[in-house]
This record gives sequence, C-alpha cells and structure tokens, in this order.
Amino acid sequence: MRKIVQICAIDSTMKSLLGELNRGTISAGYKTYGICSSGENWHDIEKDGVELIEVEIKRSVSLSHIKAIIQMYKALKSINPDIVHVHTPVAALLGRIAAKMARVPNIVYTAHGFYFHENMHPLLYCLIYWIEKIMAKFFTDIIFTQSEEDAKTAIEGKFLSENRIVCISNGVDVEGKFNPANINIEEINEIRKSLGISEDKIVVSFVGRIVKEKGILDLLEAFTQINKSNVKLLIIGSKYQGDRDRDTISRLKIYESHPNIVFTGKRDDIHNLLYISDIFCLPSYREGMPRSIIEAMAMENAIIATNIRGSREEVINGYNGFLVPLADPASIRDKLEVLLENKELRDSMRKHSRLRAEDLYNEKKVVKKQIDIFSQLVKCK
Repeated sequence: MRKIVQICAIDSTMKSLLGELNRGTISAGYKTYGICSSGENWHDIEKDGVELIEVEIKRSVSLSHIKAIIQMYKALKSINPDIVHVHTPVAALLGRIAAKMARVPNIVYTAHGFYFHENMHPLLYCLIYWIEKIMAKFFTDIIFTQSEEDAKTAIEGKFLSENRIVCISNGVDVEGKFNPANINIEEINEIRKSLGISEDKIVVSFVGRIVKEKGILDLLEAFTQINKSNVKLLIIGSKYQGDRDRDTISRLKIYESHPNIVFTGKRDDIHNLLYISDIFCLPSYREGMPRSIIEAMAMENAIIATNIRGSREEVINGYNGFLVPLADPASIRDKLEVLLENKELRDSMRKHSRLRAEDLYNEKKVVKKQIDIFSQLVKCK
C-alpha cells in the first residue's frame, strides 16, 4: 500500500485545513499518517482514518526543534512513506529536514503563504526569502502554492524548475457546509435570537485570530466611526493569549461595551454566522490565500479586504468587494458606508462572491489536483 505522511504544527491545522485532503488520500488508497502536536482535535482526526504521531513543534525558535527533527526522522524511517507533505512555516522546515535525512523519495511542500511578504522589513525579507529558496532547492521535490503570486515568486526566483512549482489554490466545501442552500433556518433563527440580531439589521463580520496583524483594531476603529443604528459587527474568533499581543487584548476592552459590536469568541458554526452576515471584512497585514474570505464568499458576503497577497486574488475590486490600503481605518469606514448605503451594490457583490467561490475555490477540485500529482510522483519513482 502507498503511504503518505502529512506534517504540520498543530492538530487543529490537521483537522481543519488538511481534513478533506486526508480523507481524499485515504479514499485514493493511501495509508495516511499525520505528524503534529496533540490537542483537542486528536480523536476527530483519528476517526477519519489518519494514523497520528505526536511531535511537539513550537512556533518560536527553540532547541526543542532538534528533538522534533529526531522524532520525525525516527517516525519516517519506521513508516517508510512514498510521500511526505509538509505545511506551516516551522513544521515545513523541520519536516523537510527529517524527510531528507530519512531518504523519503518524494517531499512535497505546500506554501500556504510564503512567510516573507511585501510589507516586511527588507533585511528580514531577504533572510527568510533565502531560507525558503535553500530549503526548496535541497530539501523539496515539489512546491504547491495557494496563491498565484507565490507561484510566480518561486518560479522567478528559480526555487525549483517551473514544472515542479504548482499553484493549487485554496478551497472550501462550497457544495456542502458552505452552501447557503443547505442552511437550517431554524438554527439561524436561534443564532439571531442568541446574539440579539434582528433580520432587519445589516451584519458585518470578521473571522480570525484576534491579533493586531489581522487588522482587527483598524476594523473596530472604522466601525465605531459609522453613525448608523441598523448595523451589527460580529467579531468571531478567540483572543490570542500569548505575550506578543497583550496590547491588542487590552485595547479591545474599549469596544466590548459598544451596543452594535458582538464578540462571539471561538465558534464551530462559522457557516451559519456567515449566512446571517452581509459584509465580511478582513483588513489583515499578511495572508497567504485566506480561507476565511473564501468561506465568506461562498456564503454570499460582499468583501472588504486589504490589498495584499492572496486577498487581492480572491477579491476583484468593485466586483465582489473592495480592496483597501494597509492599516487604514478611514478607507475601511468609507467602503463600509458605501455598502451600507447601497443595497443594490451590496447584493450584486454578494451574488458575485458566491459565483466566484463556486468557480474557483471548490475544495474538492483542489484536493483532486493534489492527489493526481501524488499519483504521478509515486509512478515516477
């Protein structure tokens, strides 16, 4: 039996981002393994048929990374897989080193967004760019990118030969979970009631980690400048408790008493919350190919996003939403006001979002593209 090992940092990534791919490889006849840190999603992943191996992979630079490489190396030698597929920056770096040491014949790296980006300090950009390039040249057989921009960067930088750099895009379940036609209206009514949102309200939503680099403070500042009583803002996501972003958590307190802002915390019914939403706003400072925007598009939201890599591929300015400059609350406010005051434009953008999600971001097509390449790799070696 053919064997594939998926490596990422945490089990929530293994479940949410790689779940459909894992189920796809299992259906295609691959014995599928996962290496990641353990957490609350562990048993759900195992129920899908993935054999999990626990390795703690810390995001920050640490001597524990050496231990992680050794643990992964031993696991890979024992499994003897045909393919190792790595994800997320630190796990991808450590996993590729371990896979090369274990002489795995096919090492595939998905860049969910190269860690270097246009708004980074030039020296840091250069350092991380060269790390990515060296890792590609000596520790990688195939690079998958989710954005066309990243694929172009890798090709122009000659990370690998062009035929070994493939843009696979990103996707969600547009036919099932993220399909407005499949929504349970009774559940929606209960959610509206629990959140205090009547049907006559226009709903703006944000989904993501509550950290500065997601532009959350820019959105909140913009929203509080809007003098309208018929609009609600849903902030969906958990507050990051690390030391690095305590200032953001502290600054959020001034918005928690606002009558038209609702902090929902972490939710498992994102599709339902996006269904009651009309406008989705992600004013992030850095993204790869943001899944949250695709989910919002699939659930018929007009989009406001920053003009950054990934987001500007998903949002066509003036068609299914607006692109705004980085860290610019005034621009966010202006575009929100345009959409709030113009129902015809808002509805048009909502419709175009759904059409674009169906056409470009069907997760089944993204998974099939990867599995087809896996099959070619196994045949070739």
